[in-house]
Amino acid sequence: MSLEELTSSAIELLKSLIATPSFSEEEDQTAERIEAWLKKYEVITRREGNSVIAINKHEDPSKPYFLLNSHHDTVRPNKAYTRDPFNPEVIDGKLYGLGSNDAGGPLVSLMATFVHFYNRSDLPYNLVMVASAEEETAGKNSLRGILPLLPEFELAIVGEPTLLDLAIAEKGLLVYDAIVKGTPSHAAHPNDDNPIYKLGDVLKWFEELEFEKKSEMLGSVKTTVTQVSAGKQHNVVPAEVALVVDVRVTDAYTNEEVDAYFRTHAPCQMTPRSTHLRSSGIESNHPLVLAGKSLGRKTYGSPTLSDQAALRCKSMKMGPGDSLRSHQADEFIYLHEIEEAVVLYTDLLESFFKSIN
Repeated sequence: MSLEELTSSAIELLKSLIATPSFSEEEDQTAERIEAWLKKYEVITRREGNSVIAINKHEDPSKPYFLLNSHHDTVRPNKAYTRDPFNPEVIDGKLYGLGSNDAGGPLVSLMATFVHFYNRSDLPYNLVMVASAEEETAGKNSLRGILPLLPEFELAIVGEPTLLDLAIAEKGLLVYDAIVKGTPSHAAHPNDDNPIYKLGDVLKWFEELEFEKKSEMLGSVKTTVTQVSAGKQHNVVPAEVALVVDVRVTDAYTNEEVDAYFRTHAPCQMTPRSTHLRSSGIESNHPLVLAGKSLGRKTYGSPTLSDQAALRCKSMKMGPGDSLRSHQADEFIYLHEIEEAVVLYTDLLESFFKSIN
């Protein structure tokens, strides 16, 4: 089957996915549609929860494994939508619908690419396609949760909207629950240990915080206080003020190093919700990246998080669509972006495979 036919079929699959609600942890129906589409091309699949997995026909355990991954869950549509989020309309070359850009377009483009290579017996890598669930919530059944059930990967491409450029580095994430402690009392009585009054200095510390090391691709670690809450009634000084702190970690530090810094130096008690969402990426001179550059693609560091954070292998993020459209009302992707993506993905892999032979 030609790439043009595969691409047309992939676009029809995307329309079907848009028309099928697939909020995180509720992706069973889109998983069925993905399986059915792959089986139409005689691809053998298996399910792990709502994630669909397939390996190239001539799998050879002596060869390394290469992951192609994107997700089929979506966020819930926001109230600013003016269109039916589940109606896959094509207007002026734009395919509208929830999940069209994030990450339906990248997903079906990678699936078409996988089918193109599926029957090849001369591949230097085993290709593994994973259409994963629960990416939007980093859930227990997301890619992170099923990795122990998959082969160990040497390389990965994660399909996310990047305007088809190469995101060769991605920031990791630490989310902290922080507590500014004080002494509770009746508001009518003197109290020189009111935690709310301490808040100004604490917020100033976070605002002025700069980590010494900077990443070549990702810049500085970025720390942002995103939530503040305290008190339950007007005449009671609370015992504490609760903060939520969002920390975007670069490859200049490990999550453990950043966590140790906060535990030692922060002017409040800080407890991470988890430490597994790490910075990830691939060297700018890696043959896969060089293959992408030879096809005219730019490289950059991405501040946004994806399932790439779950991977320990060398990886990059790449796909049709624009990250700025993700989670926006009236989400869309251009059809030509998907058409270009399938050609680019296949050319990228062909060029890479040739370069290492």
